[in-house]
Amino acid sequence: MENIPQPSDEPYEVGQRVRIYLGSDDTDSKYHGLVCEVVADDTDELGEVTGRNVDNHQYRLRRTDTREELSISFRHLDLVPESE
Repeated sequence: MENIPQPSDEPYEVGQRVRIYLGSDDTDSKYHGLVCEVVADDTDELGEVTGRNVDNHQYRLRRTDTREELSISFRHLDLVPESE
């Protein structure tokens, strides 16, 4: 059975390195596998709807290889710790 990486149980912090983990059918799948640094954590109220506090977090990321900030943000569940 394939080991599927899981998001952290805790919100990611600015400066933390994460890996984008998306399905092949996701419209942003071109970013799958990129290692990035969290540059901002923009919160909203989604967690109140889903019942999961980590869903409140939407992260702006910068690629670690090019230092380019990505033009889109990613939800907590789209990211896994870099080591995964």
